Amino acid sequence: MIFGLIIILLLVLFLPFTKLVERNLEVFLFIMGTLSVLVSQVMTWDLVKGALVDPINITIAVLVAGLLFRWFKTPIEKGIVGVSNAIPYRLFIALLVIILGLVSSIITAIVAAVILVSIISVLGLDRKSEIRLVILACYAIGMGAVLTPIGEPLSTIVVGSLSESFFYLFNLLGAYVIPGVVVFGILAALMIKPKVKSAASISSANGGVEVKKDADPESGKESYGEIIIRSFKIYIFVMALTFLGAGFQPFIEEYLLDLNPLVLYWINMISAVLDNATLAAAEVSPAMSEPTIKALLLGLIVSGGMLIPGNIPNIIAAGKLKITSLEYARFAFPVGLIFMVLYFIVILFTL
Repeated sequence: MIFGLIIILLLVLFLPFTKLVERNLEVFLFIMGTLSVLVSQVMTWDLVKGALVDPINITIAVLVAGLLFRWFKTPIEKGIVGVSNAIPYRLFIALLVIILGLVSSIITAIVAAVILVSIISVLGLDRKSEIRLVILACYAIGMGAVLTPIGEPLSTIVVGSLSESFFYLFNLLGAYVIPGVVVFGILAALMIKPKVKSAASISSANGGVEVKKDADPESGKESYGEIIIRSFKIYIFVMALTFLGAGFQPFIEEYLLDLNPLVLYWINMISAVLDNATLAAAEVSPAMSEPTIKALLLGLIVSGGMLIPGNIPNIIAAGKLKITSLEYARFAFPVGLIFMVLYFIVILFTL
């Protein structure tokens, strides 16, 4: 069983960078997830039911957001133009990342990601800047959402399993997460450049964010078919992650739970491809000290931004903006490693 799961994990890590799998990533992950639960012999009706039901809310949120953006494309664009023209460009980008990162703990990571892609899709950014902004914002959202139990499944599970109060994670991780979110906003302000101005676009007189403007109001709008297909792909994606998390849970319980928390911090980098909520559910225990819980959770939430499958915001943004696994990993993985090292140094002085 263990050998089979290791093979599956390696396939999930590396095959998404091939063109064949990249074009069919959702199907590939679904197959790998199904294989993992079969290899672990944990396929049950309750698991299947959960895998069918769990993605519904996320899928509906993505579908509704896609429809709203199609219907209200023009006023949304004008609103972004107004805000971006009112403040300096770099401040606009920084505030976009920081605010979405912090409010994701209240509006949920899903809604924050949907807002992110709605804004980015009308910004006149070059491809490199667009990908970098998505990644930095997804890191901020993934981290900020953990501060309350309603932000994302990981925080819900942790607070529930520890029987703690609503503000437990805010008190435990706020001093680490909030500065991290701000740093991602500052990095975005420094690294993202506006697109070169053209006659066909709207830009601010003071060098603000440039927003795409089409002569035909219908130009650039997604068709209803495209919106539905993308929502269905999100559904399959989340279902696949549910299966992967369940399939690897026996492996986690057998080999990871007794390790030193500092070792677990680095091993938790597997949350870049596995559901971090499942990992949190398996690892976190009321018997643990707060510094230990802190180390485990920081490892999970930071590494969750390294690859597309690592977190729901990554999946939503990459799917909407057609970012490939390789494009995402080229920038996200080294950024994640740097932040993992920085947080590890901080943890060494707090454990």
